[in-house]
Amino acid sequence: MEFFTEEHEIFRQSFRRFIEKEILPQYDEWEKKGETPRGIWKKLGEQGYLCPWLEEEYGGPGGSFEYSIIINQETARAAINVGFGLHSDIIAPYLASYGTEEQKRKWLPGCASGDTILAIAMTEPNTGSDLQAISTTAIKDGDHYVLNGQKTFISNGIAADLFIVACKTDPQAVPAHKGISLIVVEADTPGLVKGRKLEKLGLRSQDTAEIYFENCRVPVANLLGEEGRGFAYMMEKLQQERLVSSVYSQGLAERMLSDAIEYAKTREAFGQPIGKFQYNAFKIAELATEVELGKVFLEKVTADHLAGKDVVTQVSMAKYWIGEMANRVAYQCLQLYGGYGYSEEYPIARHYRDVRVHTIYAGSSEMMKLIIARKLGF
Repeated sequence: MEFFTEEHEIFRQSFRRFIEKEILPQYDEWEKKGETPRGIWKKLGEQGYLCPWLEEEYGGPGGSFEYSIIINQETARAAINVGFGLHSDIIAPYLASYGTEEQKRKWLPGCASGDTILAIAMTEPNTGSDLQAISTTAIKDGDHYVLNGQKTFISNGIAADLFIVACKTDPQAVPAHKGISLIVVEADTPGLVKGRKLEKLGLRSQDTAEIYFENCRVPVANLLGEEGRGFAYMMEKLQQERLVSSVYSQGLAERMLSDAIEYAKTREAFGQPIGKFQYNAFKIAELATEVELGKVFLEKVTADHLAGKDVVTQVSMAKYWIGEMANRVAYQCLQLYGGYGYSEEYPIARHYRDVRVHTIYAGSSEMMKLIIARKLGF
């Protein structure tokens, strides 16, 4: 991407070495256990790889969002599916943007050091994309809110020390979204119950959990931003969330294609490398074209986002198209491997499982099409 400087590329090489030394040798074990050890969060924090955009006064390295893009690119290209990007670039910005000075000084330093792992609790069992329909309530009682309800599909839910919870502070509000607020809940608060860790098709080393609130009393001081503005805050932050998702989809697509090209050059059948067969060569050419198109479009969208432009339409296009493209790449690449692609012997099997959710989380492909259509005036 043209906006990266020499300093950015030095940072990239440093983070790449960190992945090779500290993550890849243990990653298979994390996948088997279904969790990421807390120790790696501390190591990331020590090196300035968590919340790299965060100001030094709040314990961050004082960098910019470009460094986050590099971290997400390299994590994707190494095919590491953990909750670092979610923590740093999707959840922590809520605290930085809407938190009071006291809240930021209380919670952000731990986010940058790795002592505090973040999760955001939006989704409920009976609500997916329809956030206005959430039923978790936070009713004011003196100087506390009392939370009751259930959340599900909460990434980092087991490991998290701090939750940003979307809830109804005014269940009777009309329209419903005006009754939604964001409240920060510390994991050791009585009444917050971490439920079962969900068994997923992919992303196995990133824990995903159910969370329950049973008369959970939280100080009014933990309200994030203004009461009744929670839905608006979530809509504001979805642009960057979907950009991060697109960056990851693009990086993983590039990794899968690169591995498949190498395999097609070395794997032989009927006396020649399988890439020499015209069908396979044409299929790889098609995939390479799609990957390049995604790369060029994503670079433009990212540059505009960094410039502070409203790119909701373009980000929705990127989230939808690149996520679907990455799934097409996974399907065709696995097919190229034949029986080996269906075994865990080759990484493509894991990539195939992991990439499937890219068209679902952070807004499904269908929701992205709906946003695009509405932006076009329909």
